Amino acid sequence: MCTPTESVPSQDGADDGLRHHGDAEVRDAGRELTDLAVNVRAGTPPPWLRSRIAASLDALAAYPDGRTARRAVAARHGLSEEQVLLTAGAAEAFVLLARATPAHRPVVVHPQFTEPEAALLDAGHKVDRVLLRAEEGFRLDASAVPADADLVVVGNPTNPTSVLHPAGTLASLAREGRTLVVDEAFIDAVPGEQQSLAPLLGREAAPSSTPYPPAPPSPRPSQAPLPGRVVVLRSLTKTWGLAGLRIGYVLSDPATVARLARHQPLWPVSAPALAAAEACCEPHALAEAEEAARRLVHDRSHLLARLGEFAPAGLSVEGDPRAPFVLVRHPRAAALREGLRSLGFAVRRGDTFPGLGAPWLRIAVRDEECSDRLTAALGRLLAGDR
Repeated sequence: MCTPTESVPSQDGADDGLRHHGDAEVRDAGRELTDLAVNVRAGTPPPWLRSRIAASLDALAAYPDGRTARRAVAARHGLSEEQVLLTAGAAEAFVLLARATPAHRPVVVHPQFTEPEAALLDAGHKVDRVLLRAEEGFRLDASAVPADADLVVVGNPTNPTSVLHPAGTLASLAREGRTLVVDEAFIDAVPGEQQSLAPLLGREAAPSSTPYPPAPPSPRPSQAPLPGRVVVLRSLTKTWGLAGLRIGYVLSDPATVARLARHQPLWPVSAPALAAAEACCEPHALAEAEEAARRLVHDRSHLLARLGEFAPAGLSVEGDPRAPFVLVRHPRAAALREGLRSLGFAVRRGDTFPGLGAPWLRIAVRDEECSDRLTAALGRLLAGDR
């Protein structure tokens, strides 16, 4: 189902658009646009989280102390503190992994978020790609990953395809001598955090003392410990609207966490970001995230139904979307993107994702009213009424 592994040489300054991200679609507009290019939940951060972050400003004279936030994250996942590393967003984690992980044959499964490959190239690695195909729903076949790959990076659910890979498929990629990195930046937008590998990491040290109980575990594909090194990355950006604060974390075994930490500068996460991390692990926050994930299912279904009306005009939604965005294909996608821009909507171009190309667009899921306005605009463009 996958093409042969494609070798990507490391060349200074040649990233083939890997550094292009959705915020550029809005930032460079010069006017107000409805943002469907960035996958941050609308209406966030909520007032209670704003208050917690604002309260942390009273302590800005002190150097940030991440111990409390680290304990909260550990307890939220039922892990030990030594298995958690707080980072300035998940993007920092990709840089740390690229610098700290010895790898002779790193492989990135595409299409997916491009920062992991960009970070590996910047660190001097030669990167191989496994390209998943639209004709197969962008589903991952574990046998397509080379057996000698000693670092494998895959997203779940994957940006931009919105595909949620089975946890069992991902777990089958773990093996001795390999570091398996699973980017779960959008997993909290999936009800019940289904197919997460975090529950398989296990506790490797004494439990921490913390007032925050862990979230209910996701279904486990196996109770046996996974071989090799497994690294799960999480972000608080998407569900909580904290892109400007930069907060995420790594979940792994204590030795891997310690190795990554040695490549961080002192005090890498600010006090306001630490306050947000602690707050977002509290029971009421986990309940709110779950409610938002379930509401997203409804909103996504509405968007998919409306987009389905344009199938006769050549517009198709690919894969089985499970994330807060959908990937669409149309022969004139570039023209549609510009047309939508002229009508006040920003959507994400798809041609900067390896394995895609000019016919692709990524559209964030919003509420029904927003989706109706978007599809009305699409209808005008597809009918030739500009």
